[in-house]
Amino acid sequence: MNFGLVSRLLSVVLIIIALAFALCLCVSIFLDEDIDQNLTTVAFGISLATALLSAGILYWIGRKAPQRFYRREALSVIGLGWILSSLLGSIPFLITTPHIGISGAIFESVSGITTTGASVLSNLEQLPYSLLFWRSLSQWIGGMGVVVFFVAILGFLGAGAKLLYANEASGSTFDFEESRVQSAILRLIYVYLGLSACCAIAYRFAGMSWFDAVCHMFTTVATGGFSTRTDSIAAFGSASVEMIGIVFMILGAISFPIILATLNGRFRRISTNTEFKAFILILLASATIVSFDIAIEAPGDDVVNTVRSSIFQTVSILTTTGFATEDFARWPSLPQAVLVVLMIIGGCSGSTAGGIKINRLVVALRLCIMNVERSFRSRVVRQIRINNRTLSNAATQEIGIYLILTGVIFLLSVQVASVFEIGTDMGTNLSAVQACLFNIGPGFAGVGPTETYDSFHSGTKLFLSLLMILGRLELYAILTLFAPSMWKRLD
Repeated sequence: MNFGLVSRLLSVVLIIIALAFALCLCVSIFLDEDIDQNLTTVAFGISLATALLSAGILYWIGRKAPQRFYRREALSVIGLGWILSSLLGSIPFLITTPHIGISGAIFESVSGITTTGASVLSNLEQLPYSLLFWRSLSQWIGGMGVVVFFVAILGFLGAGAKLLYANEASGSTFDFEESRVQSAILRLIYVYLGLSACCAIAYRFAGMSWFDAVCHMFTTVATGGFSTRTDSIAAFGSASVEMIGIVFMILGAISFPIILATLNGRFRRISTNTEFKAFILILLASATIVSFDIAIEAPGDDVVNTVRSSIFQTVSILTTTGFATEDFARWPSLPQAVLVVLMIIGGCSGSTAGGIKINRLVVALRLCIMNVERSFRSRVVRQIRINNRTLSNAATQEIGIYLILTGVIFLLSVQVASVFEIGTDMGTNLSAVQACLFNIGPGFAGVGPTETYDSFHSGTKLFLSLLMILGRLELYAILTLFAPSMWKRLD
């Protein structure tokens, strides 16, 4: 392990967080006059100083490190980068909202950085503007990934940049040459920035204030789900706002390389992309089922509003955004069952969405079909193809192991949560684990869209925070941190 280089790279991650704190400090100075400017200014001033000091120390430690960068270093930078960012991000919450405690502050910060959207805070309208801004901004940074941003800036990583991006970008299928990895990632960031600008402008023209528009842009494009209002998107009562949200939630959940290819006129990438077609099919089928069932169950309601609400919630859950226009925990059983499945599936690889990702689902289904056929046609040899490419046996095996490991972690996590939450019903514990592990945010029962996670035990909040990071980094970058062989020093 090249500890010095890892330390130096982590300092760059913290510099990015420091820049975010500096922006929040400016927001506090200009917008928090009527709330408690002194408190928020101190909070973000301390956060900024802590981030800069930590970055300076880490850089000094690794200033003379050799430029040897391999997979172990990439995984450790990813895992430790998200942990450090989350810990630093908790400082403003701890100072401005001390009633949530250390565990609550860490939970809120992790939920933001991982774009989960679960919260321990209520009465959001009473919170300082700068704190609301930080909640949203943290999701925007986490959406694309802190690591992806700094890879685009640093030129000395070389092939190491590809390792960092591959481990951070949720298994993106985007092809690029190692010599051009930085320019490729920069183009993806340009797409991210372009979508963000369009989303903010659209929200503003739909009737939001500039502050609300920018904050909701951060969390929509990042498929995060934090809002400036306690009632989330429902507080605006606007069909235009909901339609804009639907469009940009979908764009945020589509693989960014596909969007980039489309902008470059390579439309064939869409028609041949298995994951994109499967995503659209799942979205249309789910929205149809949910809308039809709710319309039947509630014939007295306005059909148009019912369909609009159903489509919005379906998109919000499939993209793992977590915005809410109504309490879907009160929906009939069939729509709830559909949403539970969508929470697990999530969006496309190489996007800001959570879940197991569409490509893994497609591979798993095709593998099942292939094995069923093999049971009665043993001599038939078929290969799994994704995006007109044959998937290697190693890649197929890796996906299978990931799905099994995710299932095991999910079941064990429910048991752990039940130990901490003895007086809580199993449905709430199960839904909380699912919502955090797959980066959804709201769930069912006691963690529905109208509820918070504040009632959970401190130990539960910290454990759920770990699950959020595990889900965001797709297990390996965190699990490897606990492997002793990972930390052996290079000779």
